[in-house]
Amino acid sequence: MRGMPLPISLLRWLRSRLLMGLLALLLPSVECASVQAASAAPPLSVTQVKPGVFVHIGALEDWAPSNGGDVANIGFVVGSRCVAVIDTGGTPAVGQALRDTIERTTSLPVCYVINTHAHPDHMLGNVAFSAGAPPPQFVASARFSATLAARESYYLNALQREFGMHLTRAQVIYPSIAVEHSLDLDLGDRILTLQAWPTAHTDNDLTVYDRRTRTLFASDLLFVQHLPALDGSLRGWVCAIAELKRLDVATVVPGHGPVSLDWPIVMDAQDEYLNGLLRDTRAAIQQHLTIQQAVDRIGIPSGSHWLLTERFQRRNVTAAYAELEWEDDDPKSPVGSSACPQQNFGTGSTS
Repeated sequence: MRGMPLPISLLRWLRSRLLMGLLALLLPSVECASVQAASAAPPLSVTQVKPGVFVHIGALEDWAPSNGGDVANIGFVVGSRCVAVIDTGGTPAVGQALRDTIERTTSLPVCYVINTHAHPDHMLGNVAFSAGAPPPQFVASARFSATLAARESYYLNALQREFGMHLTRAQVIYPSIAVEHSLDLDLGDRILTLQAWPTAHTDNDLTVYDRRTRTLFASDLLFVQHLPALDGSLRGWVCAIAELKRLDVATVVPGHGPVSLDWPIVMDAQDEYLNGLLRDTRAAIQQHLTIQQAVDRIGIPSGSHWLLTERFQRRNVTAAYAELEWEDDDPKSPVGSSACPQQNFGTGSTS
């Protein structure tokens, strides 16, 4: 049969297959974009906890592929002029899902993206908000950038290794507005007061307070049900709790766990845990226990109902021991002999 022409139908089939192969070689970005679009996460579920204040509750789990990195509480506040986003979630996909939810909720533009601290579960979704006309301003504590820069490569490696998501350094978004102490943001008939805190949960904690509804986004200065995770200063965190309790709050959004109207009682369990960790770690040091012995012996009080204790308790004891080992203050004082610094709200503003 050599030399016989191929049937027209077969020629068309071969030509179509060749064209598909060429497109796959020449236009891989098109295929990649279509795959990403097909696998895009649906808009996030949010609850309007107060008029114009929307919150998404993350899973009470560790940051992992099994939950898509959606473990932090994130949200947004709508003014008459624009929208402020408060944290963007643990992956670019979570950030995009949040953006989609905002666009379905309001036609107003996002003018601010506020990062409460530089932990990956709260800010790796920033890139989803980096485009716009004009793009929003990113806001964080003045110490946020240095902390993120020191950890950026670890976050990107973890995102690639654990989630199979590639993010370049250029896609890690840093703040354009740095909050030294406090700052007021005007969303139009709605003022948000941002407060930067001395080292507590981290060295770059920031809270957001909506004056109209007396709603406080405490972020990871408050954990509910999820065991508190120490990445800053234990004594500083105890001080921050005492100061936070003085605020006039009707609704509080923790960094992890359910929204609460029971203020400030909702902070009592965390307060008790952190002061207990402080007391037990000091006692271990006074007994000349090594750090490993302290880690092995200091556990969770019986009767407590904290989640993720196996993931965070030993790390908390390690951090507490390292902080308290060389302290000069009176070890009988719950926070040392120095008075806790008081915070002054509303000392700056921007439109």
